[in-house]
Amino acid sequence: MQVRIKTLSENTAGMPGVLAEWGLSILVETDDVKVLMDTGQGISASRNASMLGVDLAAVDKIVLSHGHYDHTGGLWDVLPLTRGVEIIAHPDIFAPKYARYGEQARFIGIPFSREALEAFATFTLSREPVWITEDIVTTGEIPMVTEYEEIDPPLRVKEGGELVPDPLRDDRALIIKTDDGLVVVTGCAHRGIINTLYHARELTGVDVVHTVLGGTHLILASEERVLLTAAALREFGVQRLGVSHCTGMPAAMMLAQEFGDVFFFNNAGTRITVP
Repeated sequence: MQVRIKTLSENTAGMPGVLAEWGLSILVETDDVKVLMDTGQGISASRNASMLGVDLAAVDKIVLSHGHYDHTGGLWDVLPLTRGVEIIAHPDIFAPKYARYGEQARFIGIPFSREALEAFATFTLSREPVWITEDIVTTGEIPMVTEYEEIDPPLRVKEGGELVPDPLRDDRALIIKTDDGLVVVTGCAHRGIINTLYHARELTGVDVVHTVLGGTHLILASEERVLLTAAALREFGVQRLGVSHCTGMPAAMMLAQEFGDVFFFNNAGTRITVP
């Protein structure tokens, strides 16, 4: 099975005419199904889809990696083009999410109500993995098993009127089984990119991770954590590493030095196929 992947929205643009916007949206396509992973922050995913020759009306499923605005804000522009598409996500995506720095707290959750979005789509909300085809599955809730991966302390959720640390249980990735190994597409990997890969391997029974694509949320990570992440990625046998968005430039440069030709920066307009 060949997997074709196009990045519709990312912080940076990789070709003329493509709009850059903080956030992420990635289209995964096989001969059987088209799955859109996230919708970016605003207008970029729908605009860049047209630029990249993508017909959003042909999208079969939308998977939301988590309930932050920069992965869901584009829903308002994407959904009218997708004709009643099914959205697969975790029940916590509509939780009131915030980023707190000192005494200042900023709302960073989905900027639309579920009721407004249901005029254009149906929701399948599950804590468990959801199999889209026999080869494509969402991770469901990701166990945190490594000692060095943690959720960034500023990320909060409002419970009972108080802002408490957000466990980001809604964080999920998309896993595709191929003849060459797993392709894992992440949104932010808030619960840890290595935790995500461990879970993907356990869920599918496939040991080799061929391609990792998307956000790795190393933007605030120490140099030690980045190096531990790189060592673990080698143990998985990763052959293509395309980081985006919340990886952060310093961590991305370190991974580029560690992985050489295996590494690429996955920005808006990037297209890859596996194998």
